[in-house]
Amino acid sequence: MSDMDLEDADGTMRDGDLALVGELHRSVEAAKRAIELRIVGQAEIIDYLLIALFSNAHALFVGVPGLAKTLLIHTLAEVLDLNFNRIQFTPDLMPSDVTGTDVLEQDPDSGRRSFRFVKGPIFTNLLLADEINRTPPKTQAALLQAMQEGQVTASGTTHPIAEPFHVFATQNPIEQEGTYPLPEAQLDRFMFMLDVGYPSASEEVEIVRSTTGGERPPIPKTLSPERIIALQEVVRRVPAPENIVRYAVNLVRATRPESTSEHLSANLVQRVREYVSYGAGPRASQYLVLGAKARAAISGRPVANIEDVRKVAVPVLAHRIVTNFHAEASGVRAKDLVRAILEELRAK
Repeated sequence: MSDMDLEDADGTMRDGDLALVGELHRSVEAAKRAIELRIVGQAEIIDYLLIALFSNAHALFVGVPGLAKTLLIHTLAEVLDLNFNRIQFTPDLMPSDVTGTDVLEQDPDSGRRSFRFVKGPIFTNLLLADEINRTPPKTQAALLQAMQEGQVTASGTTHPIAEPFHVFATQNPIEQEGTYPLPEAQLDRFMFMLDVGYPSASEEVEIVRSTTGGERPPIPKTLSPERIIALQEVVRRVPAPENIVRYAVNLVRATRPESTSEHLSANLVQRVREYVSYGAGPRASQYLVLGAKARAAISGRPVANIEDVRKVAVPVLAHRIVTNFHAEASGVRAKDLVRAILEELRAK
């Protein structure tokens, strides 16, 4: 059994993995400092973005135009030395514009013709799917296999996408005309849905000052794709005690209208039944535990705790809860219900 194996039988990590957790913590702190050279504010969004990346997962960012969502993701790719591609999703975008297509070529010597697959922009380390809800479902679905399986199938041939591979998508919440809401099956592929808010007054002053002046400082590279893969692997080996796993499962089950929870008040159980059509599925439990592990490792801690689960609960759960028309009429949002569940549900 090597240093890179799972935790020992006594539940503690081996020395090699502890060293990798320390490397991850130092690398993330260096990456944050590098990102801050270009991005003002958004500290919490940056934290979640890094948790998603080192969880080997995908994230969806929702915010009005001009909040530096694209710049943030591009800067992250630059800091981590990742190949970066951006796709502007539009109503006329075709699946082949995302995945690639076969082109007919003729050998100049023999005259024989054959098809060659030309890879699309999805073949990269970090893909920014900009305004993903502006393209029809057929094109949205082109991302599905790649996000889940890390590969693309075209003309019966499967083409693997090199690791690491992440899709960070953006949505504009204020323009709904001509948009195609993401189906629940595709939303479930995203670990987080993150609401990017307006900067504070002081941050906005600094944004204007820094973006209307002279040249920007160079951004240092803090990691390589190979080290990122190694650190993603050690995140999965961070121990999650039994009570952490059970707490995550209890959180998820509490979002389902057909389930009962002895940990919640009768009033909150009734609210869930009244306002929720469908609760979160098992993938939410997996992402809660994986996000807790990543948050612990990024913080330099070798074991996840309850607070780690609670910190990632809202962005993991809210977009997996399907509310009904009663909730819309009453102004009740999915994230409000998640926060109410968190308030009542404590570790047992």
